[in-house]
Amino acid sequence: MTLKKQIISILASGAVLLQATIPAFADTTLVISGNGADSENEVEIKLNQSTVVTQNNDATIDNHVNASSDTGDNEAEENTGGDVSISTGDATTDVNVQNTVNSNAASVDCCGNNNVDVLISGNGADSENEVEVKDGKDSGVEVYQKNVADVKNHVDADSNSGDNEAEENTGGDVSIETGDASATVAVSTTANANLAQVGGNGSTPTMSLRILDNGADSENEIELDLDGGVLLTQDNDAEVKNKVDADADTGDNEAEENTGGDVSIETGDATVDVTVDNMVNFNWADVDCGCLYDLLAKVAGNGVDSENEIEAKLGGDLEVFQDNVADTLKNHVDADADSGNNEAEENTGGVDGADPSIQTGDADTTVEVGNTGNSNTYGADAPADFPEIGFNFNVQLGWEQLMALLGL
Repeated sequence: MTLKKQIISILASGAVLLQATIPAFADTTLVISGNGADSENEVEIKLNQSTVVTQNNDATIDNHVNASSDTGDNEAEENTGGDVSISTGDATTDVNVQNTVNSNAASVDCCGNNNVDVLISGNGADSENEVEVKDGKDSGVEVYQKNVADVKNHVDADSNSGDNEAEENTGGDVSIETGDASATVAVSTTANANLAQVGGNGSTPTMSLRILDNGADSENEIELDLDGGVLLTQDNDAEVKNKVDADADTGDNEAEENTGGDVSIETGDATVDVTVDNMVNFNWADVDCGCLYDLLAKVAGNGVDSENEIEAKLGGDLEVFQDNVADTLKNHVDADADSGNNEAEENTGGVDGADPSIQTGDADTTVEVGNTGNSNTYGADAPADFPEIGFNFNVQLGWEQLMALLGL
């Protein structure tokens, strides 16, 4: 769109982008080896691996636009002798309001790179040996994304080349000719988008669990419990109110009580074009935390009557909540294009004068209102209609870079 008279461009953006890799723990090696008969040996380790991402945006926008173009409202009255002519130029009003607010993007890796090596080996008869590896109670990934948008657009656009008067003139022709009047209003609001990707980094850490060559009557146990969970919450709340009053007028012209000559009123075209487009509340999430391990578990070469056990639990809870609220999407549009309401009355022409003439241009009103919103997508590529809201989400930010940016 070419903006001629008035350009109103409002860009209010709140965006939080994060791509972080959970710091990998160093390789973990646990060994119980070479201990004497009747000994009791235990190793317990807890791995706390927790990431919490919180992203909040709250935007309030109130736009009030009053734009007017006027070439009309001209008067030619009580003139004597000669022709009387009123000719107006075009009146054009263009208003463009754009609101782009509230975007969150997070990419978090939920799988560490740590290798785990556990060995119980060569311990004496009647010994009791145990290794226990657990995730801490706070382990897991939590991502919270929330957007709140309150947008109000009030636009009053007026173009007028009419409302001209030629009255009580004596002698000569009387002519009123108006230019075109056009009013174009575009209001666009794009708000509240959350993108979250929680997934592995493609690595395959190794896990080796072995109970080897322990004495008779020994009791040997390896217990592995890795249950990191993922909690993902995405919330959007949008309230959008648009009120548009657009008017284009080439009419309402008067040629009255003129004496002598021809009387002519000719109006230009009147065009009103209003477009209101609201796109609010989009959630997209993809979670893939099926962390793969190259796992070796081996029990071999242990003495008679020994009791050997390897227990490995590799799992995790996944909770995804996506919620959209667009309880208020109100569009009030009043669009009017007028080339009529012209008057040629009580005129007295010459003996050979032509009849009074009124010729109006076309009047065209076009209104388009589009509302798109409340979309939740999980476990797939972002949908084709996911809004591009002016931010580049292709950000590669490693842990060290993130810490440097935060000054940590």
